Amino acid sequence: WCRMRDFLKRTNAFLDAPLDLGPRVMVLCAALALLPTFTSPLYTMTMFAPQYPEGLRLQIYSYKLVGGNGGQDIKEINVLNHYIGMRDLATEDFGEFKWMPFVIGAFALLFARTVVMGRMTHLVDSLVLFVYFGGFALWSFGYKMWTYGHNLAPTAAVKVAPFMPPMFGYKQLANFEVYSYPALGSYALGSSALLLVLGFFLAARRAGKSAALLEQHRPNMF
Repeated sequence: WCRMRDFLKRTNAFLDAPLDLGPRVMVLCAALALLPTFTSPLYTMTMFAPQYPEGLRLQIYSYKLVGGNGGQDIKEINVLNHYIGMRDLATEDFGEFKWMPFVIGAFALLFARTVVMGRMTHLVDSLVLFVYFGGFALWSFGYKMWTYGHNLAPTAAVKVAPFMPPMFGYKQLANFEVYSYPALGSYALGSSALLLVLGFFLAARRAGKSAALLEQHRPNMF
């Protein structure tokens, strides 16, 4: 019981430690790093085939789908999808587009709160929640692509085996070469996470020292 009590005291001292200027600046930069997610795509997908030597391009934002060539590419992709029984790609079918921009904005506010309140516990909350959000968003994106490639209409004119477009890199799908890579929006999210991690380690060094000093000055009751 005494060990548990001491552990809880050290943990509370660690979480209650104030943030120095360095970690606060890191968290502020993490908030600012989220801005490109509202103006830049998260992912870009390009499809090449003999009949499309210039490629068909699709950009995935946090709130919409945009086709290349002034939006014509997404129409061409949907025509091709019709032949293999895949449902059309449409912004309104992606539930993620309805909540993701608001969640990212909420994280910017949460990071700002961490900068102002300036406690280790606020930084830990921000980091843990943001990592969870990043993992969930990545899983949601992958599951959506898997669903599109596996729920093919049995009455399609062209029969193809169920497939999943690549989340990163290259994949051959029928006579198409498909390339999918993160874009500026995803790099912005990654940069924000990295800044939070760096801020955490900077703050943890001081918080650990503060907890150790508290332990040294704690009266010995036994």
